[in-house]
Amino acid sequence: MGDPRATLNRLLQTESREVGCTDAFELFDRFAERRLAYADAERCHPGVAAHLAACDACAKDFEGLLRAVRDSTK
Repeated sequence: MGDPRATLNRLLQTESREVGCTDAFELFDRFAERRLAYADAERCHPGVAAHLAACDACAKDFEGLLRAVRDSTK
């Protein structure tokens, strides 16, 4: 586990455009497709990008989704 102060600071400095876990999760598939195909997912879905930067649990889930999608296309 990382530095608790760093984690707390990251959580307290969330952006106003950030979406919550539920909203981010609902967009993960589109965000992943966009990132893999066009690499402009952050521009198209800034709220999801901001949320993934602030939420370790969702970031881990999203990385798992990306791995699954990449593995399925091999």
